Amino acid sequence: MAKKQNKHSFLARKNIVISARRYGIDALGAMAQGLFASLLIGTILNTLGTQLGIEALVTVGGYASSMSGAAMAVAIGYALQAPPLVLFSLVTVGTAANQLGGAGGPLSVLFIAIISAELGKAVSKETRVDILVTPLVTILAGVGLSSLIAPAIGKAASSVGTIIMWATNQQPFLMGIIVSVVVGIALTLPISSAAICAALGLTGLAGGAAVAGCCAQMVGFAVMSFKENKWGGIVSQGIGTSMLQMGNIVRNPFIWIPPILTSAVTGPLATCLFRMQMNGAAVSSGMGTCGLVGQIGVYSGWVADIAAGTKAGITGMDWAGLLLISFVLPAVLTPLFAVPLRKMGMIRDGDMKLN
Repeated sequence: MAKKQNKHSFLARKNIVISARRYGIDALGAMAQGLFASLLIGTILNTLGTQLGIEALVTVGGYASSMSGAAMAVAIGYALQAPPLVLFSLVTVGTAANQLGGAGGPLSVLFIAIISAELGKAVSKETRVDILVTPLVTILAGVGLSSLIAPAIGKAASSVGTIIMWATNQQPFLMGIIVSVVVGIALTLPISSAAICAALGLTGLAGGAAVAGCCAQMVGFAVMSFKENKWGGIVSQGIGTSMLQMGNIVRNPFIWIPPILTSAVTGPLATCLFRMQMNGAAVSSGMGTCGLVGQIGVYSGWVADIAAGTKAGITGMDWAGLLLISFVLPAVLTPLFAVPLRKMGMIRDGDMKLN
């Protein structure tokens, strides 16, 4: 009993909290921010530089993208409240895990950065030579784990993503619904849909369906709650995140039905009618209209496909699909799906009011 109490006391003293929330929500969400501040921004700058003929933007974008592993690991360490020496050491850990993880690098970084950060926290300030011990433990553990398990984690994540993308190509209608609904729900939940898409390398038609689901949630909630939240709600939810509605969803789950139904419609329309693909960065698949990252990702994919010779040019159908799936249909369908629920008293005025 005393030994168990000592263990709990040590973990509490080191701020090591082993929980699904700490690792599955806090760390995962932070990883998405790290991706945003590196790979995603790099992709946007690269696209702008290429289209505008500004070589400097392309160069900066390349630097930003190349630091994605380090940025993810440091973001995870920050979420785990790692002390400075551990946090700085995670730069090396993230770089190794991302590179050795290959296409599934982000998932490798998530697991390995969490373990390395917690080990680093465990030894932090336990010796007189902390400035040597803490970085050594963090880096050796991280790089060692990267060598041992990152390739396997990366391959597993990549395989799952490949299966989803293959299934979407084979059954675009059914998988369009499933991917759109699931990723859209993940976006509104306090987890990171962007990190999930990045970890699985979700691109192609499946990525397009993911974009559709995210847009259905964000634009859908923004327009459906316009009476309560006005233009501020349009911006905060439509360009920010539908996660702001999570508290209201807990109080009244019925308000979630219209955006989910919308995603079940726009997903298969994206895959079957418009053949909308996300061939930009996989993380963009889970961003929706947040900063218009999803749309920029689709566009950067068009540009890359044209450069590779797999696409002749950007057509009017491409633009129509992107605008309808991202903005028009979610803005129209979600309030319509809400009408019968309002008439039955399942959704009431004020249910979607943001504080």
